[in-house]
Amino acid sequence: MSSSVYTTNFKRNVTDKYTIYNSLFAALPFSGIANVGALLPILLQACIEGYAEGKTPMQIIDHFFEQHTNVTSDADKIDRLFKFAQYIERQVVLFDAIEDAAFTTVHNMDGAGSLKTLVSEAAFAGKTAALKNKLRKFRVRVVLTAHPTQFYPGSVLGIIHDMSDAISKNDFHTINSYIQQLGITPFFNKKQPTPYDEALNLMWYLENILYTSIGNIYNYIEREVFENNYEGDNPFIELGFWPGGDRDGNPFVTADITLKVAEALRSAIIVSYYRDVRKLVRRLTFTGVDVMIHNLEQQLYQNVFGPKDNQHISAQDLLQQLNNIRALIKEKHHSLYLSRVESLIHKVKIFGTHFAALDVRQDSRIHTKVLADVHEQLKSKDGKGIFPGNYADLSQEEKIKILTSLENELDPETFAEGITRDTLQSIYVIRKIQQMNGCTGCQRYIISNCQSTVNMMEVYALFRLCGWKAGSLTVDIVPLFETIDDLHEAEAIMEFLYSLPVYKQHLQLRNQQQTIMLGFSDGTKDGGYLQANWSIYTAKESLTAISRKHQIKVKFFDGRGGPPSRGGGKTNKFYASLGNNIENEEIQLTIQGQTITSNFGTIQSSQYNLEQLLSAGLSNELFADTRMQLSQHDRHLLDELGKISYGVYQSFKTHPLFLSYLQRFSPLNYYSKSNIASRPAKRGSGELRFEDLRAVPFVGSWSQLKQNVPGYFGVGTALQQMKEKGNWEDIKAMFRNVLFFRTLIDNSMMSMLKSTFALTQYIKDDPEFGEIWQLIKNEFDLTAKLVLELSDSTELMQDDKTGRASIQMRDKIVLPLLTIQQYAMYQLHAAETDPALKEVYEKLITRSMFGIINAARNSA
Repeated sequence: MSSSVYTTNFKRNVTDKYTIYNSLFAALPFSGIANVGALLPILLQACIEGYAEGKTPMQIIDHFFEQHTNVTSDADKIDRLFKFAQYIERQVVLFDAIEDAAFTTVHNMDGAGSLKTLVSEAAFAGKTAALKNKLRKFRVRVVLTAHPTQFYPGSVLGIIHDMSDAISKNDFHTINSYIQQLGITPFFNKKQPTPYDEALNLMWYLENILYTSIGNIYNYIEREVFENNYEGDNPFIELGFWPGGDRDGNPFVTADITLKVAEALRSAIIVSYYRDVRKLVRRLTFTGVDVMIHNLEQQLYQNVFGPKDNQHISAQDLLQQLNNIRALIKEKHHSLYLSRVESLIHKVKIFGTHFAALDVRQDSRIHTKVLADVHEQLKSKDGKGIFPGNYADLSQEEKIKILTSLENELDPETFAEGITRDTLQSIYVIRKIQQMNGCTGCQRYIISNCQSTVNMMEVYALFRLCGWKAGSLTVDIVPLFETIDDLHEAEAIMEFLYSLPVYKQHLQLRNQQQTIMLGFSDGTKDGGYLQANWSIYTAKESLTAISRKHQIKVKFFDGRGGPPSRGGGKTNKFYASLGNNIENEEIQLTIQGQTITSNFGTIQSSQYNLEQLLSAGLSNELFADTRMQLSQHDRHLLDELGKISYGVYQSFKTHPLFLSYLQRFSPLNYYSKSNIASRPAKRGSGELRFEDLRAVPFVGSWSQLKQNVPGYFGVGTALQQMKEKGNWEDIKAMFRNVLFFRTLIDNSMMSMLKSTFALTQYIKDDPEFGEIWQLIKNEFDLTAKLVLELSDSTELMQDDKTGRASIQMRDKIVLPLLTIQQYAMYQLHAAETDPALKEVYEKLITRSMFGIINAARNSA
């Protein structure tokens, strides 16, 4: 179907349905305030007209109350604004549910990027055999994280899912019931969730969405590509999991929590198998088979509901029993219901007894501190410790020689409660999880802020000190390179490690494979949009080259967020754009917050987006001969664009009022008060420093200001300077021919389309901060002008009309809420001397964050 058909479908199935079902909100049960639903459209129109006339948020809100209500007191105004906030955040839920229900009508499920199209293209090009060979090794690994980019509690996620189902059936009565349910369901967490709470919330997606969608994809590949004759062990798609294992900056993640989450993951997958087996029991009523399937049902039941000392069933045991059932059905019972048994076999091959592999992550500085504590503890006992007295002054080579010689079996309980004890316990817990869920259940230790070879070998030393033997360390040590400087140093770090005998031995044990994680979020925060993306691209090329030189298969793990400024956007196009010089045996990426609900919130959307990722990675190599590769001239242009944009961004970032501006006009300081995540909003304590600020609140605050600085700042100036140097036609040619560059610009357009400077135009008259506002606006205007010229477009996201329509609808829904937030920020500073008023405005700011962030789900 043509794009115009999907645009029409979007209007019919999303825009029009929203208008109809939104009318039901007039009866929402908000106690104490009448006519919220009747007044909100008037407030929306006041915002639209007010900003067009150059009014401030404060003028718009005050004028609205004067003209359309009898409200006069501050207390009544605030009460009404809270009700508007509650109402709008529920409108966003309705829109989410409607978009989910319409997914298959506004996306071409079998179009470009689908497995069906890929199989057809491969057959047409005579590359079916090549596709089979690639699929025997290539896989996608999606890693769910609990990063706070969404503000829905689990109860609301359930309503979205159920309402979406009712909307797809046009069940008006049920939809109305769900809308009423929304009205009295709280959105605000009264207390901060624990890491275990976060894990359980995300497991809902594992059990209800990904279990089915990934199984469907495996079935399709096995049937359509391998013609029901695939005997390999590649699962094609794997799941990873960070809640409960990601310790970086989160003091609430403990070794006990990690083990508890691993147990919950095991229980969740066994329950999923049990449900499938119970369905099979009703069908497999044949002689011999009935006894086998009943025995398996009882065994799974005991594993979930039986006593703790019940013998754990292994993935190998499950597969053996299912394969025996499969063989008997084929031999004696005419292959009846064989496909159902095989579908379950496929799921066991994919998910094992671990469901999703639990990663452990910690900051390199913590490992350094823990080793120092271990040294002092042992020194107090034997007078020597683990390091010589001059250890801090030794060279890298000398430190590594000492680190690689360490071994012990430390007892964590001999250390005082705190980070040292828990870090050591977490290493022992990894072994427990591997024994319980198989090695795949927990076999990666990720080092945040990895800046040196010593940082890598410190983790190796910690494992050796906790009883792991050099020849049996079944854990991958994964460096995470994030800043621009770290990305530049990555090649030298890995070159040294690959040449280090003890690490070479470790890699031989790990099948000559090395996973390297690259941080898009913190890379962009550190170096700006263009430079971060180009630095990651070139780092991947250099790391691929050095790994191939040492006969190591490198696997890149991308730390991506939802919005383009954190590595999100049109992710599948990014992976399809990678050249031949980047290793491409796996696509690994983090999925979080609104990306989970928007891309993987339903079975249909999950299957579509997983197929897009899988197809992008496969086609990148299969059809590399038909795609334009980066030329040396292209590289020169990208180097220049990156350097210029980096300089512009650094100049802005180091402005003395940079952080003050963000703290004054955005809700940056209120992330920690929103109770949406277990992890603190910044590293460390005390006064806020830029380097301690996490990428999520940094990008999220710019998003709520509707300025989206990290998604474009520096791009316009870089394009302008290249144009002035006479390179404009070359830049335009690169945009037409190089998918990597075009994807960067397309994603930047998404960030700009989601910007609304009318909201904050009042700041330009502020004597202290007006200069910064104007600086941002000038760069935005320049970037918008040049990317439109570059793409021969008249409007941003011109070629993605449904995506554009969705963003504009969502922005329209939350415009009054954005206005309320800016009003509350202004009143907060005006009420500095009144503690009671200050507190209530702070609550209003925090509350307004929910709907604004949730409405931005299509930033993913």
